[in-house]
Amino acid sequence: MDTAGAQGGRGAKRSPTSMGSLTYRDHQDDDKNTAFTWEVRANNRAFQRQAKEGGFLCWQNRKYKTNLIHTAKYNVLSFLPLNLYEQFHRMSNVYFLLIIILQTIPEISTLPWFTLFAPLVCLLLIRATRDLVDDIGRHRSDRTVNNRPCQILLGKGFLWKKWKHLCVGDVVCLSQDSIVPADLLLLASTEPSSLCYVETADIDGETNLKFRQAPSITHHELTSVKKMSSFRGTVMCEAPNSRMHHFVGCLEWNGRKYPLDIGNLLLRGCRIRNTDTCYGLVIYAGFDTKIMKNCGKIHLKRTKLDLLMNKLVILIFLSLVVISLGLMVGFAMTFNGFREKHYYLPVARQSRGLVTESFFIFWGFVILLSVMVPMAMFIMSEFIYLGNSVFINWDQQMYYEAQDIPAKARSTSLNDHLGQVEYVFSDKTGTLTQNIMTFNKCCIAGRIYGPDEKQGIPQQENPYQWNQFAYGKFPFYNKELLGLVRANKNQTVREFWRLLALCHTVMVHEKGSEHGGQLLYQAASPDEEALVTAARNFGYVFLSRTQDTITLAELGVERVYQVLAMMDFNSVRKRMSVLVRTPEGSICLYTKGADTVILERLRKKGPVEATTEEALFTFAQQTLRTLCLASKEVAEDEFAEWQRKHQEASLLLQNRAQALHQVYNEMEQNLELLGVTAIEDKLQDGVPDTIKCLQKGNIRVWVLTGDKQETAVNIGFACQLLSENMLILEEKDINSILETYWENNNLHPRKKGLLRSLPQARMAMVVNGEFLDQLLLSLRKEPRALVQNVVVDEAWQEPGLGRRDFLNARRISMLWRNLGGQLNSPGQPRGEDGQTQECPEVLRERAFVELASRCQAVICCRVTPKQKALIVALVKKYQQVVTLAIGDGANDVNMIKTADIGVGLAGQEGMQAVQNSDYVLAQFSFLQRLLLVHGRWSYMRVCKFLRYFIYKTLASMMVQIWFALYSGFTAQPLYEGWFLALFNLLYSTLPVLYIGLFEQDVSAEQSLQMPELYVAGQRDELFNYGVFLQAVAHGTATSLVNFFVTLLVSQNLAGPSGLGDHQSFAVLVALSGLLSITVEVMLITKYWTVLSLLTVVLSLSAYALLTYATQSYLLFRISPVTFPFLYADWNVLSRPSALLVVLLNVSVNTLVAVAVRIIVQELSKARKEEEVALGEDILAMEPMPQLRRESRRRRSSYAFSHREGYANLITQGTSLRRAPGANPEVTYESVGEPQDEAPPEAPRTPKRMSLGDKRPSVEAAIPSPDLTPSFQDAAAASSDEAPGPQQVWGPRTRERRTMSPRRQSQTPPVPEEAPVSLPQVLELAPESESQLPEEKEEQQQVESEQGLLDYGSSLWRIPLQFWRSWPHAWPRDAHPDREDAPPTASAARASLPAGLGEAPAAEQPMEVEQWPMEVEPWPVEVEPSPMEWLPVPLPAEEQPDDPRPSPGDHGKESFPFSNKPGSA
Repeated sequence: MDTAGAQGGRGAKRSPTSMGSLTYRDHQDDDKNTAFTWEVRANNRAFQRQAKEGGFLCWQNRKYKTNLIHTAKYNVLSFLPLNLYEQFHRMSNVYFLLIIILQTIPEISTLPWFTLFAPLVCLLLIRATRDLVDDIGRHRSDRTVNNRPCQILLGKGFLWKKWKHLCVGDVVCLSQDSIVPADLLLLASTEPSSLCYVETADIDGETNLKFRQAPSITHHELTSVKKMSSFRGTVMCEAPNSRMHHFVGCLEWNGRKYPLDIGNLLLRGCRIRNTDTCYGLVIYAGFDTKIMKNCGKIHLKRTKLDLLMNKLVILIFLSLVVISLGLMVGFAMTFNGFREKHYYLPVARQSRGLVTESFFIFWGFVILLSVMVPMAMFIMSEFIYLGNSVFINWDQQMYYEAQDIPAKARSTSLNDHLGQVEYVFSDKTGTLTQNIMTFNKCCIAGRIYGPDEKQGIPQQENPYQWNQFAYGKFPFYNKELLGLVRANKNQTVREFWRLLALCHTVMVHEKGSEHGGQLLYQAASPDEEALVTAARNFGYVFLSRTQDTITLAELGVERVYQVLAMMDFNSVRKRMSVLVRTPEGSICLYTKGADTVILERLRKKGPVEATTEEALFTFAQQTLRTLCLASKEVAEDEFAEWQRKHQEASLLLQNRAQALHQVYNEMEQNLELLGVTAIEDKLQDGVPDTIKCLQKGNIRVWVLTGDKQETAVNIGFACQLLSENMLILEEKDINSILETYWENNNLHPRKKGLLRSLPQARMAMVVNGEFLDQLLLSLRKEPRALVQNVVVDEAWQEPGLGRRDFLNARRISMLWRNLGGQLNSPGQPRGEDGQTQECPEVLRERAFVELASRCQAVICCRVTPKQKALIVALVKKYQQVVTLAIGDGANDVNMIKTADIGVGLAGQEGMQAVQNSDYVLAQFSFLQRLLLVHGRWSYMRVCKFLRYFIYKTLASMMVQIWFALYSGFTAQPLYEGWFLALFNLLYSTLPVLYIGLFEQDVSAEQSLQMPELYVAGQRDELFNYGVFLQAVAHGTATSLVNFFVTLLVSQNLAGPSGLGDHQSFAVLVALSGLLSITVEVMLITKYWTVLSLLTVVLSLSAYALLTYATQSYLLFRISPVTFPFLYADWNVLSRPSALLVVLLNVSVNTLVAVAVRIIVQELSKARKEEEVALGEDILAMEPMPQLRRESRRRRSSYAFSHREGYANLITQGTSLRRAPGANPEVTYESVGEPQDEAPPEAPRTPKRMSLGDKRPSVEAAIPSPDLTPSFQDAAAASSDEAPGPQQVWGPRTRERRTMSPRRQSQTPPVPEEAPVSLPQVLELAPESESQLPEEKEEQQQVESEQGLLDYGSSLWRIPLQFWRSWPHAWPRDAHPDREDAPPTASAARASLPAGLGEAPAAEQPMEVEQWPMEVEPWPVEVEPSPMEWLPVPLPAEEQPDDPRPSPGDHGKESFPFSNKPGSA
C-alpha cells in the first residue's frame, strides 16, 4: 500500500473540507475499514470484474458489487423453505405437526390424521400468502429502482442504460432533477468551479440544498466527452462503510495525488438541483453505497403475545405429557382387573403385554388431549389480525385529505403490539416539523410587531399590492409596521429592513418579464429565505448581486451597494456580517446573529436594549427562532486600517482562519442594536397535543435527529416535549451523575436498577452523536471512535476552541474508562469462575439506559442513521420494552427496521421509509389514534380472545380426563365425533370472533380523552401467566361442575328415563359446557350491538341444526359407525329432568364466576386505595432532593441553519455564472432526454453548453511542513490553523468564555510523572486555585439562595470542583512532542500578524449572564467546504481599477443568471 494510503486512516492531516475529524484505533478490525483498501480505476470494467475477495471455503466473491439491489426477503427458490422455516419457529406449528405424525400410526390414533392436517395446511397457507403479498411489494419497488435510466460512458459517448447495469469505475452523466444512482466522485459540472447542488430530502428529509464540488484537477482537465473517455485515474479510498458524513481518499492521476473527502462525493439517493449537467465516477455501487449500508436487514418481527403463546404451547404440551403419564400409570395399575371385569371389550381381548399396551395408551391420550391447544384459535387469530388491519386502513380520522393519503397497515401481525408501546423514537425534520420557516414577529427599537388579529385579508384588500415585487403568499401583516415603512421617516425601521435585504447569501433568479415581479429566491437555508422574503414584501427588495455589489429596490428606488467584505456564518461565530459602501459613499457594517453574541458586542445598553432582551425572552417562550440585528457606521480611516489587517490575515499560510476570525471580531464591536426577528419553524398539525397525549399514556418520546443541538432543543420546546420547569441533563451532567454514583455505590455488577435513588423530578436528556459513540460499543460493529487519536479539524475554530474540544473529548473518554476500571477492580463481586459477570461496556450502557429511562424526554442530536438504529437496539436490549420508530426519510430506514414497530410517514420526502415500514401514516398526529385507539383496542381484543378461547377449550375438553377415570383409562372419547369437529368451528366460534374484531371497552373518543388506559398494555395486565392460569382454573372448574354434577344426578336415574348411558351422559355434559361458555361470553362482552346478539343466536342455531342432522336416521343408515348418536339429543332434551340438570350446571358455573369477579374487584379496589395512601405518606415524609438547573432566561435558538462556505463562494465569484458564451471553447457533448419507449441506443440530440469559469488559481509556493507528502500539492493553498487560547466552562452554565493568557499562566500544572485519576482530580483542585473570581461570586450567590447539599451526603449533587478542574488538570495530555497534538496558545498567537494577537478592548471578562452559549460542532457532520481548490484572493494591485458599477447598473451584464445554492 502506498504511503498516503497507509497514513490516510491514521494521523494524516486533512483538508479543511473534511467533515470527519475522528480517526480510529489502529487495531486489525479498524484498519480493515479505515485504510485505503478500496481501489477504483476509471473506465476499467475488466479490473473491477476480476477483483475477488475471500468467501466461504474455496469460494471467492466479487469484491465490487453491482448496482443491482434486492431489499425483498424471498425469491422464487427461497420462498418455500425460508417461509416454512420462519413459520415453524412458532411452537404451535411444531406441536401440530407432531400430533399429525402420531395420528398416522393406527395403534395409537384416536382421531383421523386429516382432521388436523387440513387445518394446519390452511393456517400455513394463510400466513404464507400474507408474507408473499408483502414481499411482492418489495420486489416491485426494487424493480422500479433497478430499471431507472441513467447515462453511462461506454466507448466514446454516453448511452442510456439502466441503474442495474452500472458498475464501479463507470463515468455517469446526470442532469437537472436526476437522482444519483450510486455513490459518485464528482468530476465536473456545468456550474462555476464545478459546483453541484444536491437535495437530500430522500435521505434525511432536509429540503435545503447542499453543495458539492469536483476536485480542481478534474474540473480543469476533463472538459469534453473525449477527455472523459480517456480518463484513467485511480481512486484509493476507504472500504465501504455506513458513515454517511465521512469519506477519505485520494485520486492518483498522471503521477500525482489529490486528496478527496466527503465534499467531493454525491451519495446515492440525492437529487441534482439547479445544476444543468454534472459528471461522476462510481465509487460504491449497490449494497456498498452508504445509504444501503445504513438500511439494515429485514428482521422477523414478532409480538410479545406471540412469544408468550410460544412458551404457553410448550407449557401446555408438557402438562399434557404429565397428565398422559398419570393416566397411563392409572391404566397400568387397573389393567388386570379391568381385563377380567370387562373381557368383552376390544382392549381386554388384546394379546399385547402390559408395557406395550401402556405405551400405546400414553400416546393415545396425548392425541386425545391435543385439542387442548386448538388449531382453530391460531386460524381465527389470523383473521382477527387481518380484520383489525383493515379497520386501520378504513379509519377516516387518519385520512390526510390534503395529499389523499390514508393510513395503511402494511403488516397484519403486529396490531396487538401497537397497544404495548413504551418508547417512540422519532425523526425531527419532516416528521415533527414541516421544514417550513415563516416570518412570525419582529422587534424594532424595543417595540414588538406581531401579526394583526385579523384572521384573513380579502384579496381586494391586499396590503402589499403597492409593491410590484411582493410575494403573494407572504402570511405576515402588521398595519402599523407597514405604515412606518412606507412613511420612510424612522431611521431604525429603515436600517432594519435594509439589513435583512443586504446581509445574506441568498441567490435570486429573475423569472418572466423584467417588470413582472417574478423573483425566485434560492437560499441555502429556509431561515434566510423567510427573512429576505419579509424584507421584499416590506419594500426592501433584493434584486441581484455580483461578485462585489448588491442591488436593492428600496420602496421603489433602486440602489447599488458595494460589498467590501462578507464575514460568513459558522457554528462558532454564530453571526454573519456584511461591510458595504452605500451609494452616498459612507461605509456601514450590518450584522445578524444569535443574541448571545450580538448583545455582548453592543456599544451601549439602555432601555431599548433591555426591552429587546425581554422580547427575546418572550420569543423564546413561544419557541421562535430568533436573530438579533445590529449595525454601525465605519469611518474611512478605521476601515483602511482594518482592511490592511484583513489583507495580512488573508495571505497567511498558517492559522489563516483564526487570524481572519480575530479580524472579523475586531470589526464587529460597538454595534447599534436595530431589533430582533422571530421565525417559526412550523410544526406539523397537532404535534404538541400528540406528544402530550402520548406522555399521559406513559409513552416516552425520544427525538433522534442529525440536526444541530440548538435547533433540536428549540423544536423540543415547540412541540412541548421539553418544558421550562424540566431539568435538562446534558453530557457534562450525565457524566457527573454517573461518576458520582459509581464513586459512592459499590454495587454488584449484575444488580439492576442502578439509578433507583435518582430524584423523581421531571427530567430530559440532550446528547449528541459523539457522546453516544462512547456508549454504543457492545452493539456496534463499526470500528469505535476513540478520542485519544483525534486530529483536530483546524478550520473555523475560535481561539482555544480546538484545545478545549480536545480536552473535553478526552475527559469523556477517560471518565468512561475510569468507570470501567472501577467495575473491574478487585473489590467488585465476581462470579464463580472468577470473572466479572458483566463487562464494563455492558454495565455503563445499562447505567446510561436506566438514567435515560428516568427522563420524560430524550433528544439525540447529530446522530447518523446507524446510530439511530443502535440507540433503539440499546433500549430494547436493556429495557425489554416494545419500541416504535417513526420517520420519513431514507436515513430512518435502519431505525424503522430495528424497532419492534416501524411507522413511515408518506409525503414529499420519498418512499424509502414507507417501503420498509409496518404502518404508513401521513401525519405524526395520527400516531396517537393509531396507538391509543387501534393499538389499545387490538391488544384488548386479542387478549380477551386468547383468554376466552383457552377457557372454553378447557371447559369443554377437560371432561375427557375425568371421563378417563370412569372408563378404565382406555382413552375412550366422551363426546360425539361430530361435536368435537364442529365445536371450535361453528358452535362457539362466532361470539369469540366478534370479541376479537369488534369488542370495545370504551369508545375511541374516550380512549383519546383517557390515555392512562393505555398503561394496561404496557404492563401486560390483560394477558400474562397469571391470566393464563386464571383461565385454566376457570375452565377446569367449569368442566368439574359439568361432569360431576351430571354424574351424580344420572346415578340416581334408572329405567327408560335414565341418563346413565354413555350417549345421554355425553349429550348432557356437551350441552352444559356449550351453554356455560355461551353465557360466559355474554358476560365478558362490553360492546353490545345487533351483531353481537346475532353471533350468539347463530352459534346456538348451528348447534341445533347440525346436531339434528348428524343424529338423523338417514345418516345413521348410511354409516352407523360415523353417525352413532341416533336421536341422542332429542331423547335427552325431551326429559324435564335432563333440562333441569343442564340448567343447574349453567347456573352454578355462572353464579360462581360472577361472585368471584365481584370479590376480586372489591379487593383490588381496596388494595389500590391503600397504595395511593401509602404513596402520599411517602411523598409527604421524604422530600426529594433537587438538582440545581441553569437559568433559561435566554435560549440561543438562532435562525441559522446553513453552514460556512456560501459567502466565500459569492465573494470569490465561484458560484456566480458568467454570461452565455463566456468560454465557448469548453464544451461537452450532452445526451438528450430519454424517451419513454426508446431503446437505450436511441439517437441523441447534441447541444453545447459552457462548463463555467476556468480562472487559474494562485497557489502558495511554500507548503506546510505538517502536511504529509501525498497531500502537499492540494493542501498548500489551504489554511493550517491551530487552536488558540483555551476555553473553559462557566459554573453551572452552558455558556463558555475565552481565558486570557494571564489567567492561563496562573493555572497550576499537573506533573507528568504523577498521573491523576478521576477521584483524585476532585481533591487536587482546590477552590482557591481552580475558581476564577466571578465563579466564586456566583457560587456564593447560589449557595445562599438554594443551600446546596453537602457533597458526601447526597448522590446527586454534581461535583462542581470536578468540572472546574478538568481544563486545569489535563494541560499536558496532548503530548506536544507528538506531531498531531494541538499547538499551544502561545504558538498559535506567535503565528499571527502584528496587532492580531491582542484581544479587542470590548472583549473583557464579562458577567456570567453575558457569557455566550456555545455548542460544539460535530466533526463527523460538518458540511464540506470546497475552499481548498478555490483561487486565493488576488492582491490589491491585480484588482480591477474600479469594480464599482454605476448607480444605474443592475448587475445584469455580469450576473445574468444567478447561481442557486438553495431552493425557494
